[in-house]
Amino acid sequence: MHIIIDILILMITIIIGVPVPFCFMAAALYMGIVFFPDFSFLMSVGFRALNSLTLLSIPFFIMAGMLMSSCGIAERLTSFADSILGRMRGGLGAATIWACAIFGAISGTASSAVAAIGTIMIPKLEERGYPRYYSTAMVSCSAILGQLIPPSVPMILYGWVTQTSVTACFLSTVVPGIILATIYSIINYFMVKKNFPLVKVEPPSPGFEKVLEIARATKRSLWSLLLPIIILGAIYGGATTPTEAAAVAVTYSVVIGFVVYRELNLRTFFASLYTAATMSGVIILMLFFVTILGRLYTMQRVPMIIADFLISVSDNKIVILLMVNVFLIIIGMLMDDLSGTMLTAPLLLPLMIRIGVHPVHFAAILGTNLGLGNVTPPTAPILYLGGRVGRVPFNEYLPVALIFMLLGNLPVIILTTYWPALSMFLPRLIMGVK
Repeated sequence: MHIIIDILILMITIIIGVPVPFCFMAAALYMGIVFFPDFSFLMSVGFRALNSLTLLSIPFFIMAGMLMSSCGIAERLTSFADSILGRMRGGLGAATIWACAIFGAISGTASSAVAAIGTIMIPKLEERGYPRYYSTAMVSCSAILGQLIPPSVPMILYGWVTQTSVTACFLSTVVPGIILATIYSIINYFMVKKNFPLVKVEPPSPGFEKVLEIARATKRSLWSLLLPIIILGAIYGGATTPTEAAAVAVTYSVVIGFVVYRELNLRTFFASLYTAATMSGVIILMLFFVTILGRLYTMQRVPMIIADFLISVSDNKIVILLMVNVFLIIIGMLMDDLSGTMLTAPLLLPLMIRIGVHPVHFAAILGTNLGLGNVTPPTAPILYLGGRVGRVPFNEYLPVALIFMLLGNLPVIILTTYWPALSMFLPRLIMGVK
C-alpha cells in the first residue's frame, strides 16, 4: 500500500506540473519517512552515487551542445546536408532530418538539436514552400534522433545506473536511429508530394556541378564534420573514455568557435556556459533524489514485485515485452527521457534479465521508447520546445507530429524490441559483447 501511495505521489506531482526533481524528492521523502526515519543513511546513498566520473560527461556534453549552437557548427551541418539532398522533392526536409541526426552525434541531447537546427531550418523550409506548422512538427520529431545517435546523455545514465558499458549502450541505438531517420525521410517525401505541391524543387545540378557543390559544402563544413568523427573515433578506438571525449568536444567547440569560425564571442560563450550549468544542475539534483528513491524501491523489492506481477499475467516473452513497451510509452508521456531512464532502468532490468533480454538490448528498447515519449503529450518537452522555436500554436502542428510518431517511431520500437540483432549487431561487432 505504501509503495502504491508513493507512486501516486510521484505521478500526481508530475501531472500537476511540479518540477521533476522535486517530484522525486517528494516520493523519496515519503518512502524515507515510512521505512527509514534516519535520513543520514539515505543522504549518503545519494552522495556516493553522484561521485562518478561517468556522470561528469553529462555537463560536458551539454556544454558542447550549447557552444555548438552558438558558434556556427549547426548552420554548416545543415548546409552540408542540403548540398547532398536539397535538389530533390522533399530534399530540404530530408536534409533537415539528417542534420538533426548528425548534430545528435555531437551534442547528445534532443533539446539542443531542436533549438539549433530548428532556428536555422524552419525559416528556410518556409521559404521553399513548406508550411511552418509542418516544418515545426518535422524538426521536433527529428530532434529525438539526437538521443539515438551517440553520444547520448540518456544512454550515459542507463549505463551508469545499471553498471552496463556506456560505449556498448551508445552503439545499441545507432542502427535504430539510422532506420528512424530513413523512415522520417520517406514520410517527408510522400507528405510533400501529396499535400504540399507548392514546395519549390530546384532542378538537379549537372553531374560535375553537383560534385563541386558538395565539395564546396564539405570544405565549408569540414571542421564541423570532424567533430563527431573525433568524438566517436576516440571513444571506440579506446583512446578516451566518454567523459574524456566530452571534455575534448568542449575544447574543440571553443577553439572552432573563437579561432576558426569566429562566430563565438564572450557574450555568447558565457550565455552557453550559464545555460549548460543550469541544465546540469537540474539533472544532478534529479539524479540525487532518483538514486535515493531507487535504493528504497530496491530494498522494498519493488523490481521483484513488478517482475512477478507481469509474469503472473503471462509468461510469454512476446507478451511481456509488449506490456513493458506500453509501460515505457506511458512513462515517457509523463516525464522526460532522463527521468524516465533513471526510474525505469533499475525497476525493469531484473525482469528483462529474467526473460532473457540482454542489458544492452534493453538499453535500445528504453532509448527508442523514451525518445517517443519526448514528443508524446501530455508532457512532450521536445514537442513544446519545437513549437516555441517555430512560433506555431500546439494544435496546428500536433496532427503532423502524430503522423511521424505513428508511422516512424512505433515501427522502429517494434523492430528494436523483437529483433535483438538490430541493436546488438554493432556492440557485438565492435566490442565483442556476448
